[in-house]
Amino acid sequence: RRGIRQHDVRAALEVDPVRHQFALGQHVLRGPRPLGEAHVRDHRLVIRPERVAAPVGPGIGQPVRVLPNAPVIMWFRRDLRLADQPALSAAVERARRIDGSVLPLFVLDPRLGSASGANRLAFLYRSLRSLQADGVPLVVRLGEAEREVPAIAAELGASHVFVTADFGVFGRDRDRRVGDALEQLDVVLEPVESNYVIPPGVVRKGDDTPFKVFTPFKRVWETRADGVRPSARVDPHLVPWWRDTVSEEIPADPAGASAYLPEASEAAAQGRLRRFLAGAVDDYADARNIPGDDATSRLSADLKFGLVHPRQILPSLRSRGPGRDVFRSELCWREFYADVLWHRPETARRSLVAAMENIRVDEGPLAEERFDAWCLGRTGYPFVDAGMRQLLQEGWMHNRVRMAAASFLVKDLHLDWRRGARWFMDQLVDGDLASNQHGWQWTAGTGTDASPYYRVFNPVLQGKKFDPDGEYVRRYVPELRKLSNRFIHEPWLAPPTTPALFENEVAEAPSGYPEPIVDHSLERNEALARYAEVRSADGPLPG
Repeated sequence: RRGIRQHDVRAALEVDPVRHQFALGQHVLRGPRPLGEAHVRDHRLVIRPERVAAPVGPGIGQPVRVLPNAPVIMWFRRDLRLADQPALSAAVERARRIDGSVLPLFVLDPRLGSASGANRLAFLYRSLRSLQADGVPLVVRLGEAEREVPAIAAELGASHVFVTADFGVFGRDRDRRVGDALEQLDVVLEPVESNYVIPPGVVRKGDDTPFKVFTPFKRVWETRADGVRPSARVDPHLVPWWRDTVSEEIPADPAGASAYLPEASEAAAQGRLRRFLAGAVDDYADARNIPGDDATSRLSADLKFGLVHPRQILPSLRSRGPGRDVFRSELCWREFYADVLWHRPETARRSLVAAMENIRVDEGPLAEERFDAWCLGRTGYPFVDAGMRQLLQEGWMHNRVRMAAASFLVKDLHLDWRRGARWFMDQLVDGDLASNQHGWQWTAGTGTDASPYYRVFNPVLQGKKFDPDGEYVRRYVPELRKLSNRFIHEPWLAPPTTPALFENEVAEAPSGYPEPIVDHSLERNEALARYAEVRSADGPLPG
């Protein structure tokens, strides 16, 4: 508004102007609403959010006076890069058209902070610092976006706020509320493109219904994705940045963050991508299942925070080959799960197969004791324990072991899949709600295109097949480092009297390593019996 000051705006929006830390609030999931009309303008996807009522403080509902040379706002979220950044490119184009400037904004929303563990927060903070170091004069605000974004738009007399469209459960609801508040100020929220090759909700069957199975989704997705190309890098030295607004400090890394997190920067992400495409991708089809080898891309955190976009990866995967085909399929799985969550946002917290909500799960002191053992990597099954200890140590776990660990929690310990999914989200540096929740549901047999519930991962056979020499187990379970390959995945079978067959081989059962907390063969039968109960009560289930 005319003559409005920063203090007045913050007071009107009921925002405390002084915050010295990233407070943690409650992450609330909302029900689904249509995002709004999507259309293409100037060769970019633009989505006009559906407006819903949102409270805006008294005295703030009048239009903002757009000042001469006022900046447009580029609101960064999960797109912390300069290359292939359509939203930033659109903001720069708009600023030049009106002889204005671009204010780069990031809002540290406490609701997202409460849903992120120390590892993801540390990676985020480092990514923001890296963006600043790359020449972006980032303005940071601490608070709820519905208040912070309109406040700074009113303060500066901005006419437009550009964003990369967010299709997440929380992000959709937040953006509707921000868009409604900005509309009351006569400020335009301009979502441009998305964090996916094809935005969720776009890939559909011929009858305009969403896909429920991955393989037909992939066929349509690949057809649409074939012509997608990345855009040029925005040179930060050529952008007319707005530099007259004071930023709050990016918080220090939270206590408890892993010392082994990957470097968080766009340059580091591009380096990881180049190295992967120059070597490991060609053997990816088979080597991706061997957790002891460095054979995966390690790009998951970069994709999560938008240090790299899948559009930048796809052109290098168009040449055929088993490894490149499988890696392209893995990118498609990420988009499939995002699509499922777009259509069924309640599945972030509930089983997609409703009948599976009725399966019996264990509760009580023994169940809690077993859950703690699983979290700490003390189940007595080396392959599972190695994965859980890698998670604790590095904030990351190899995907093959994620499946084995998830199956063990659900089908050997008979615990609710949501408990494991929540633990993973607390620890993972690459924790993505859609991929995590629906990956868990796939293994638990409760989700779309799920692994049948009767398919129970054998933790011993998984180790013998994918870590035959015990390299992975020895790396993360030091108690077993000297144990023979014969017993590395079944240390309870190594009696003290067994003679060594090779020089320097140790056959004895190690001290300090726990006995198995359950008998897998017995618990597999119990899991199948509980599944049969659900089938008997609710009729045939998927799988």
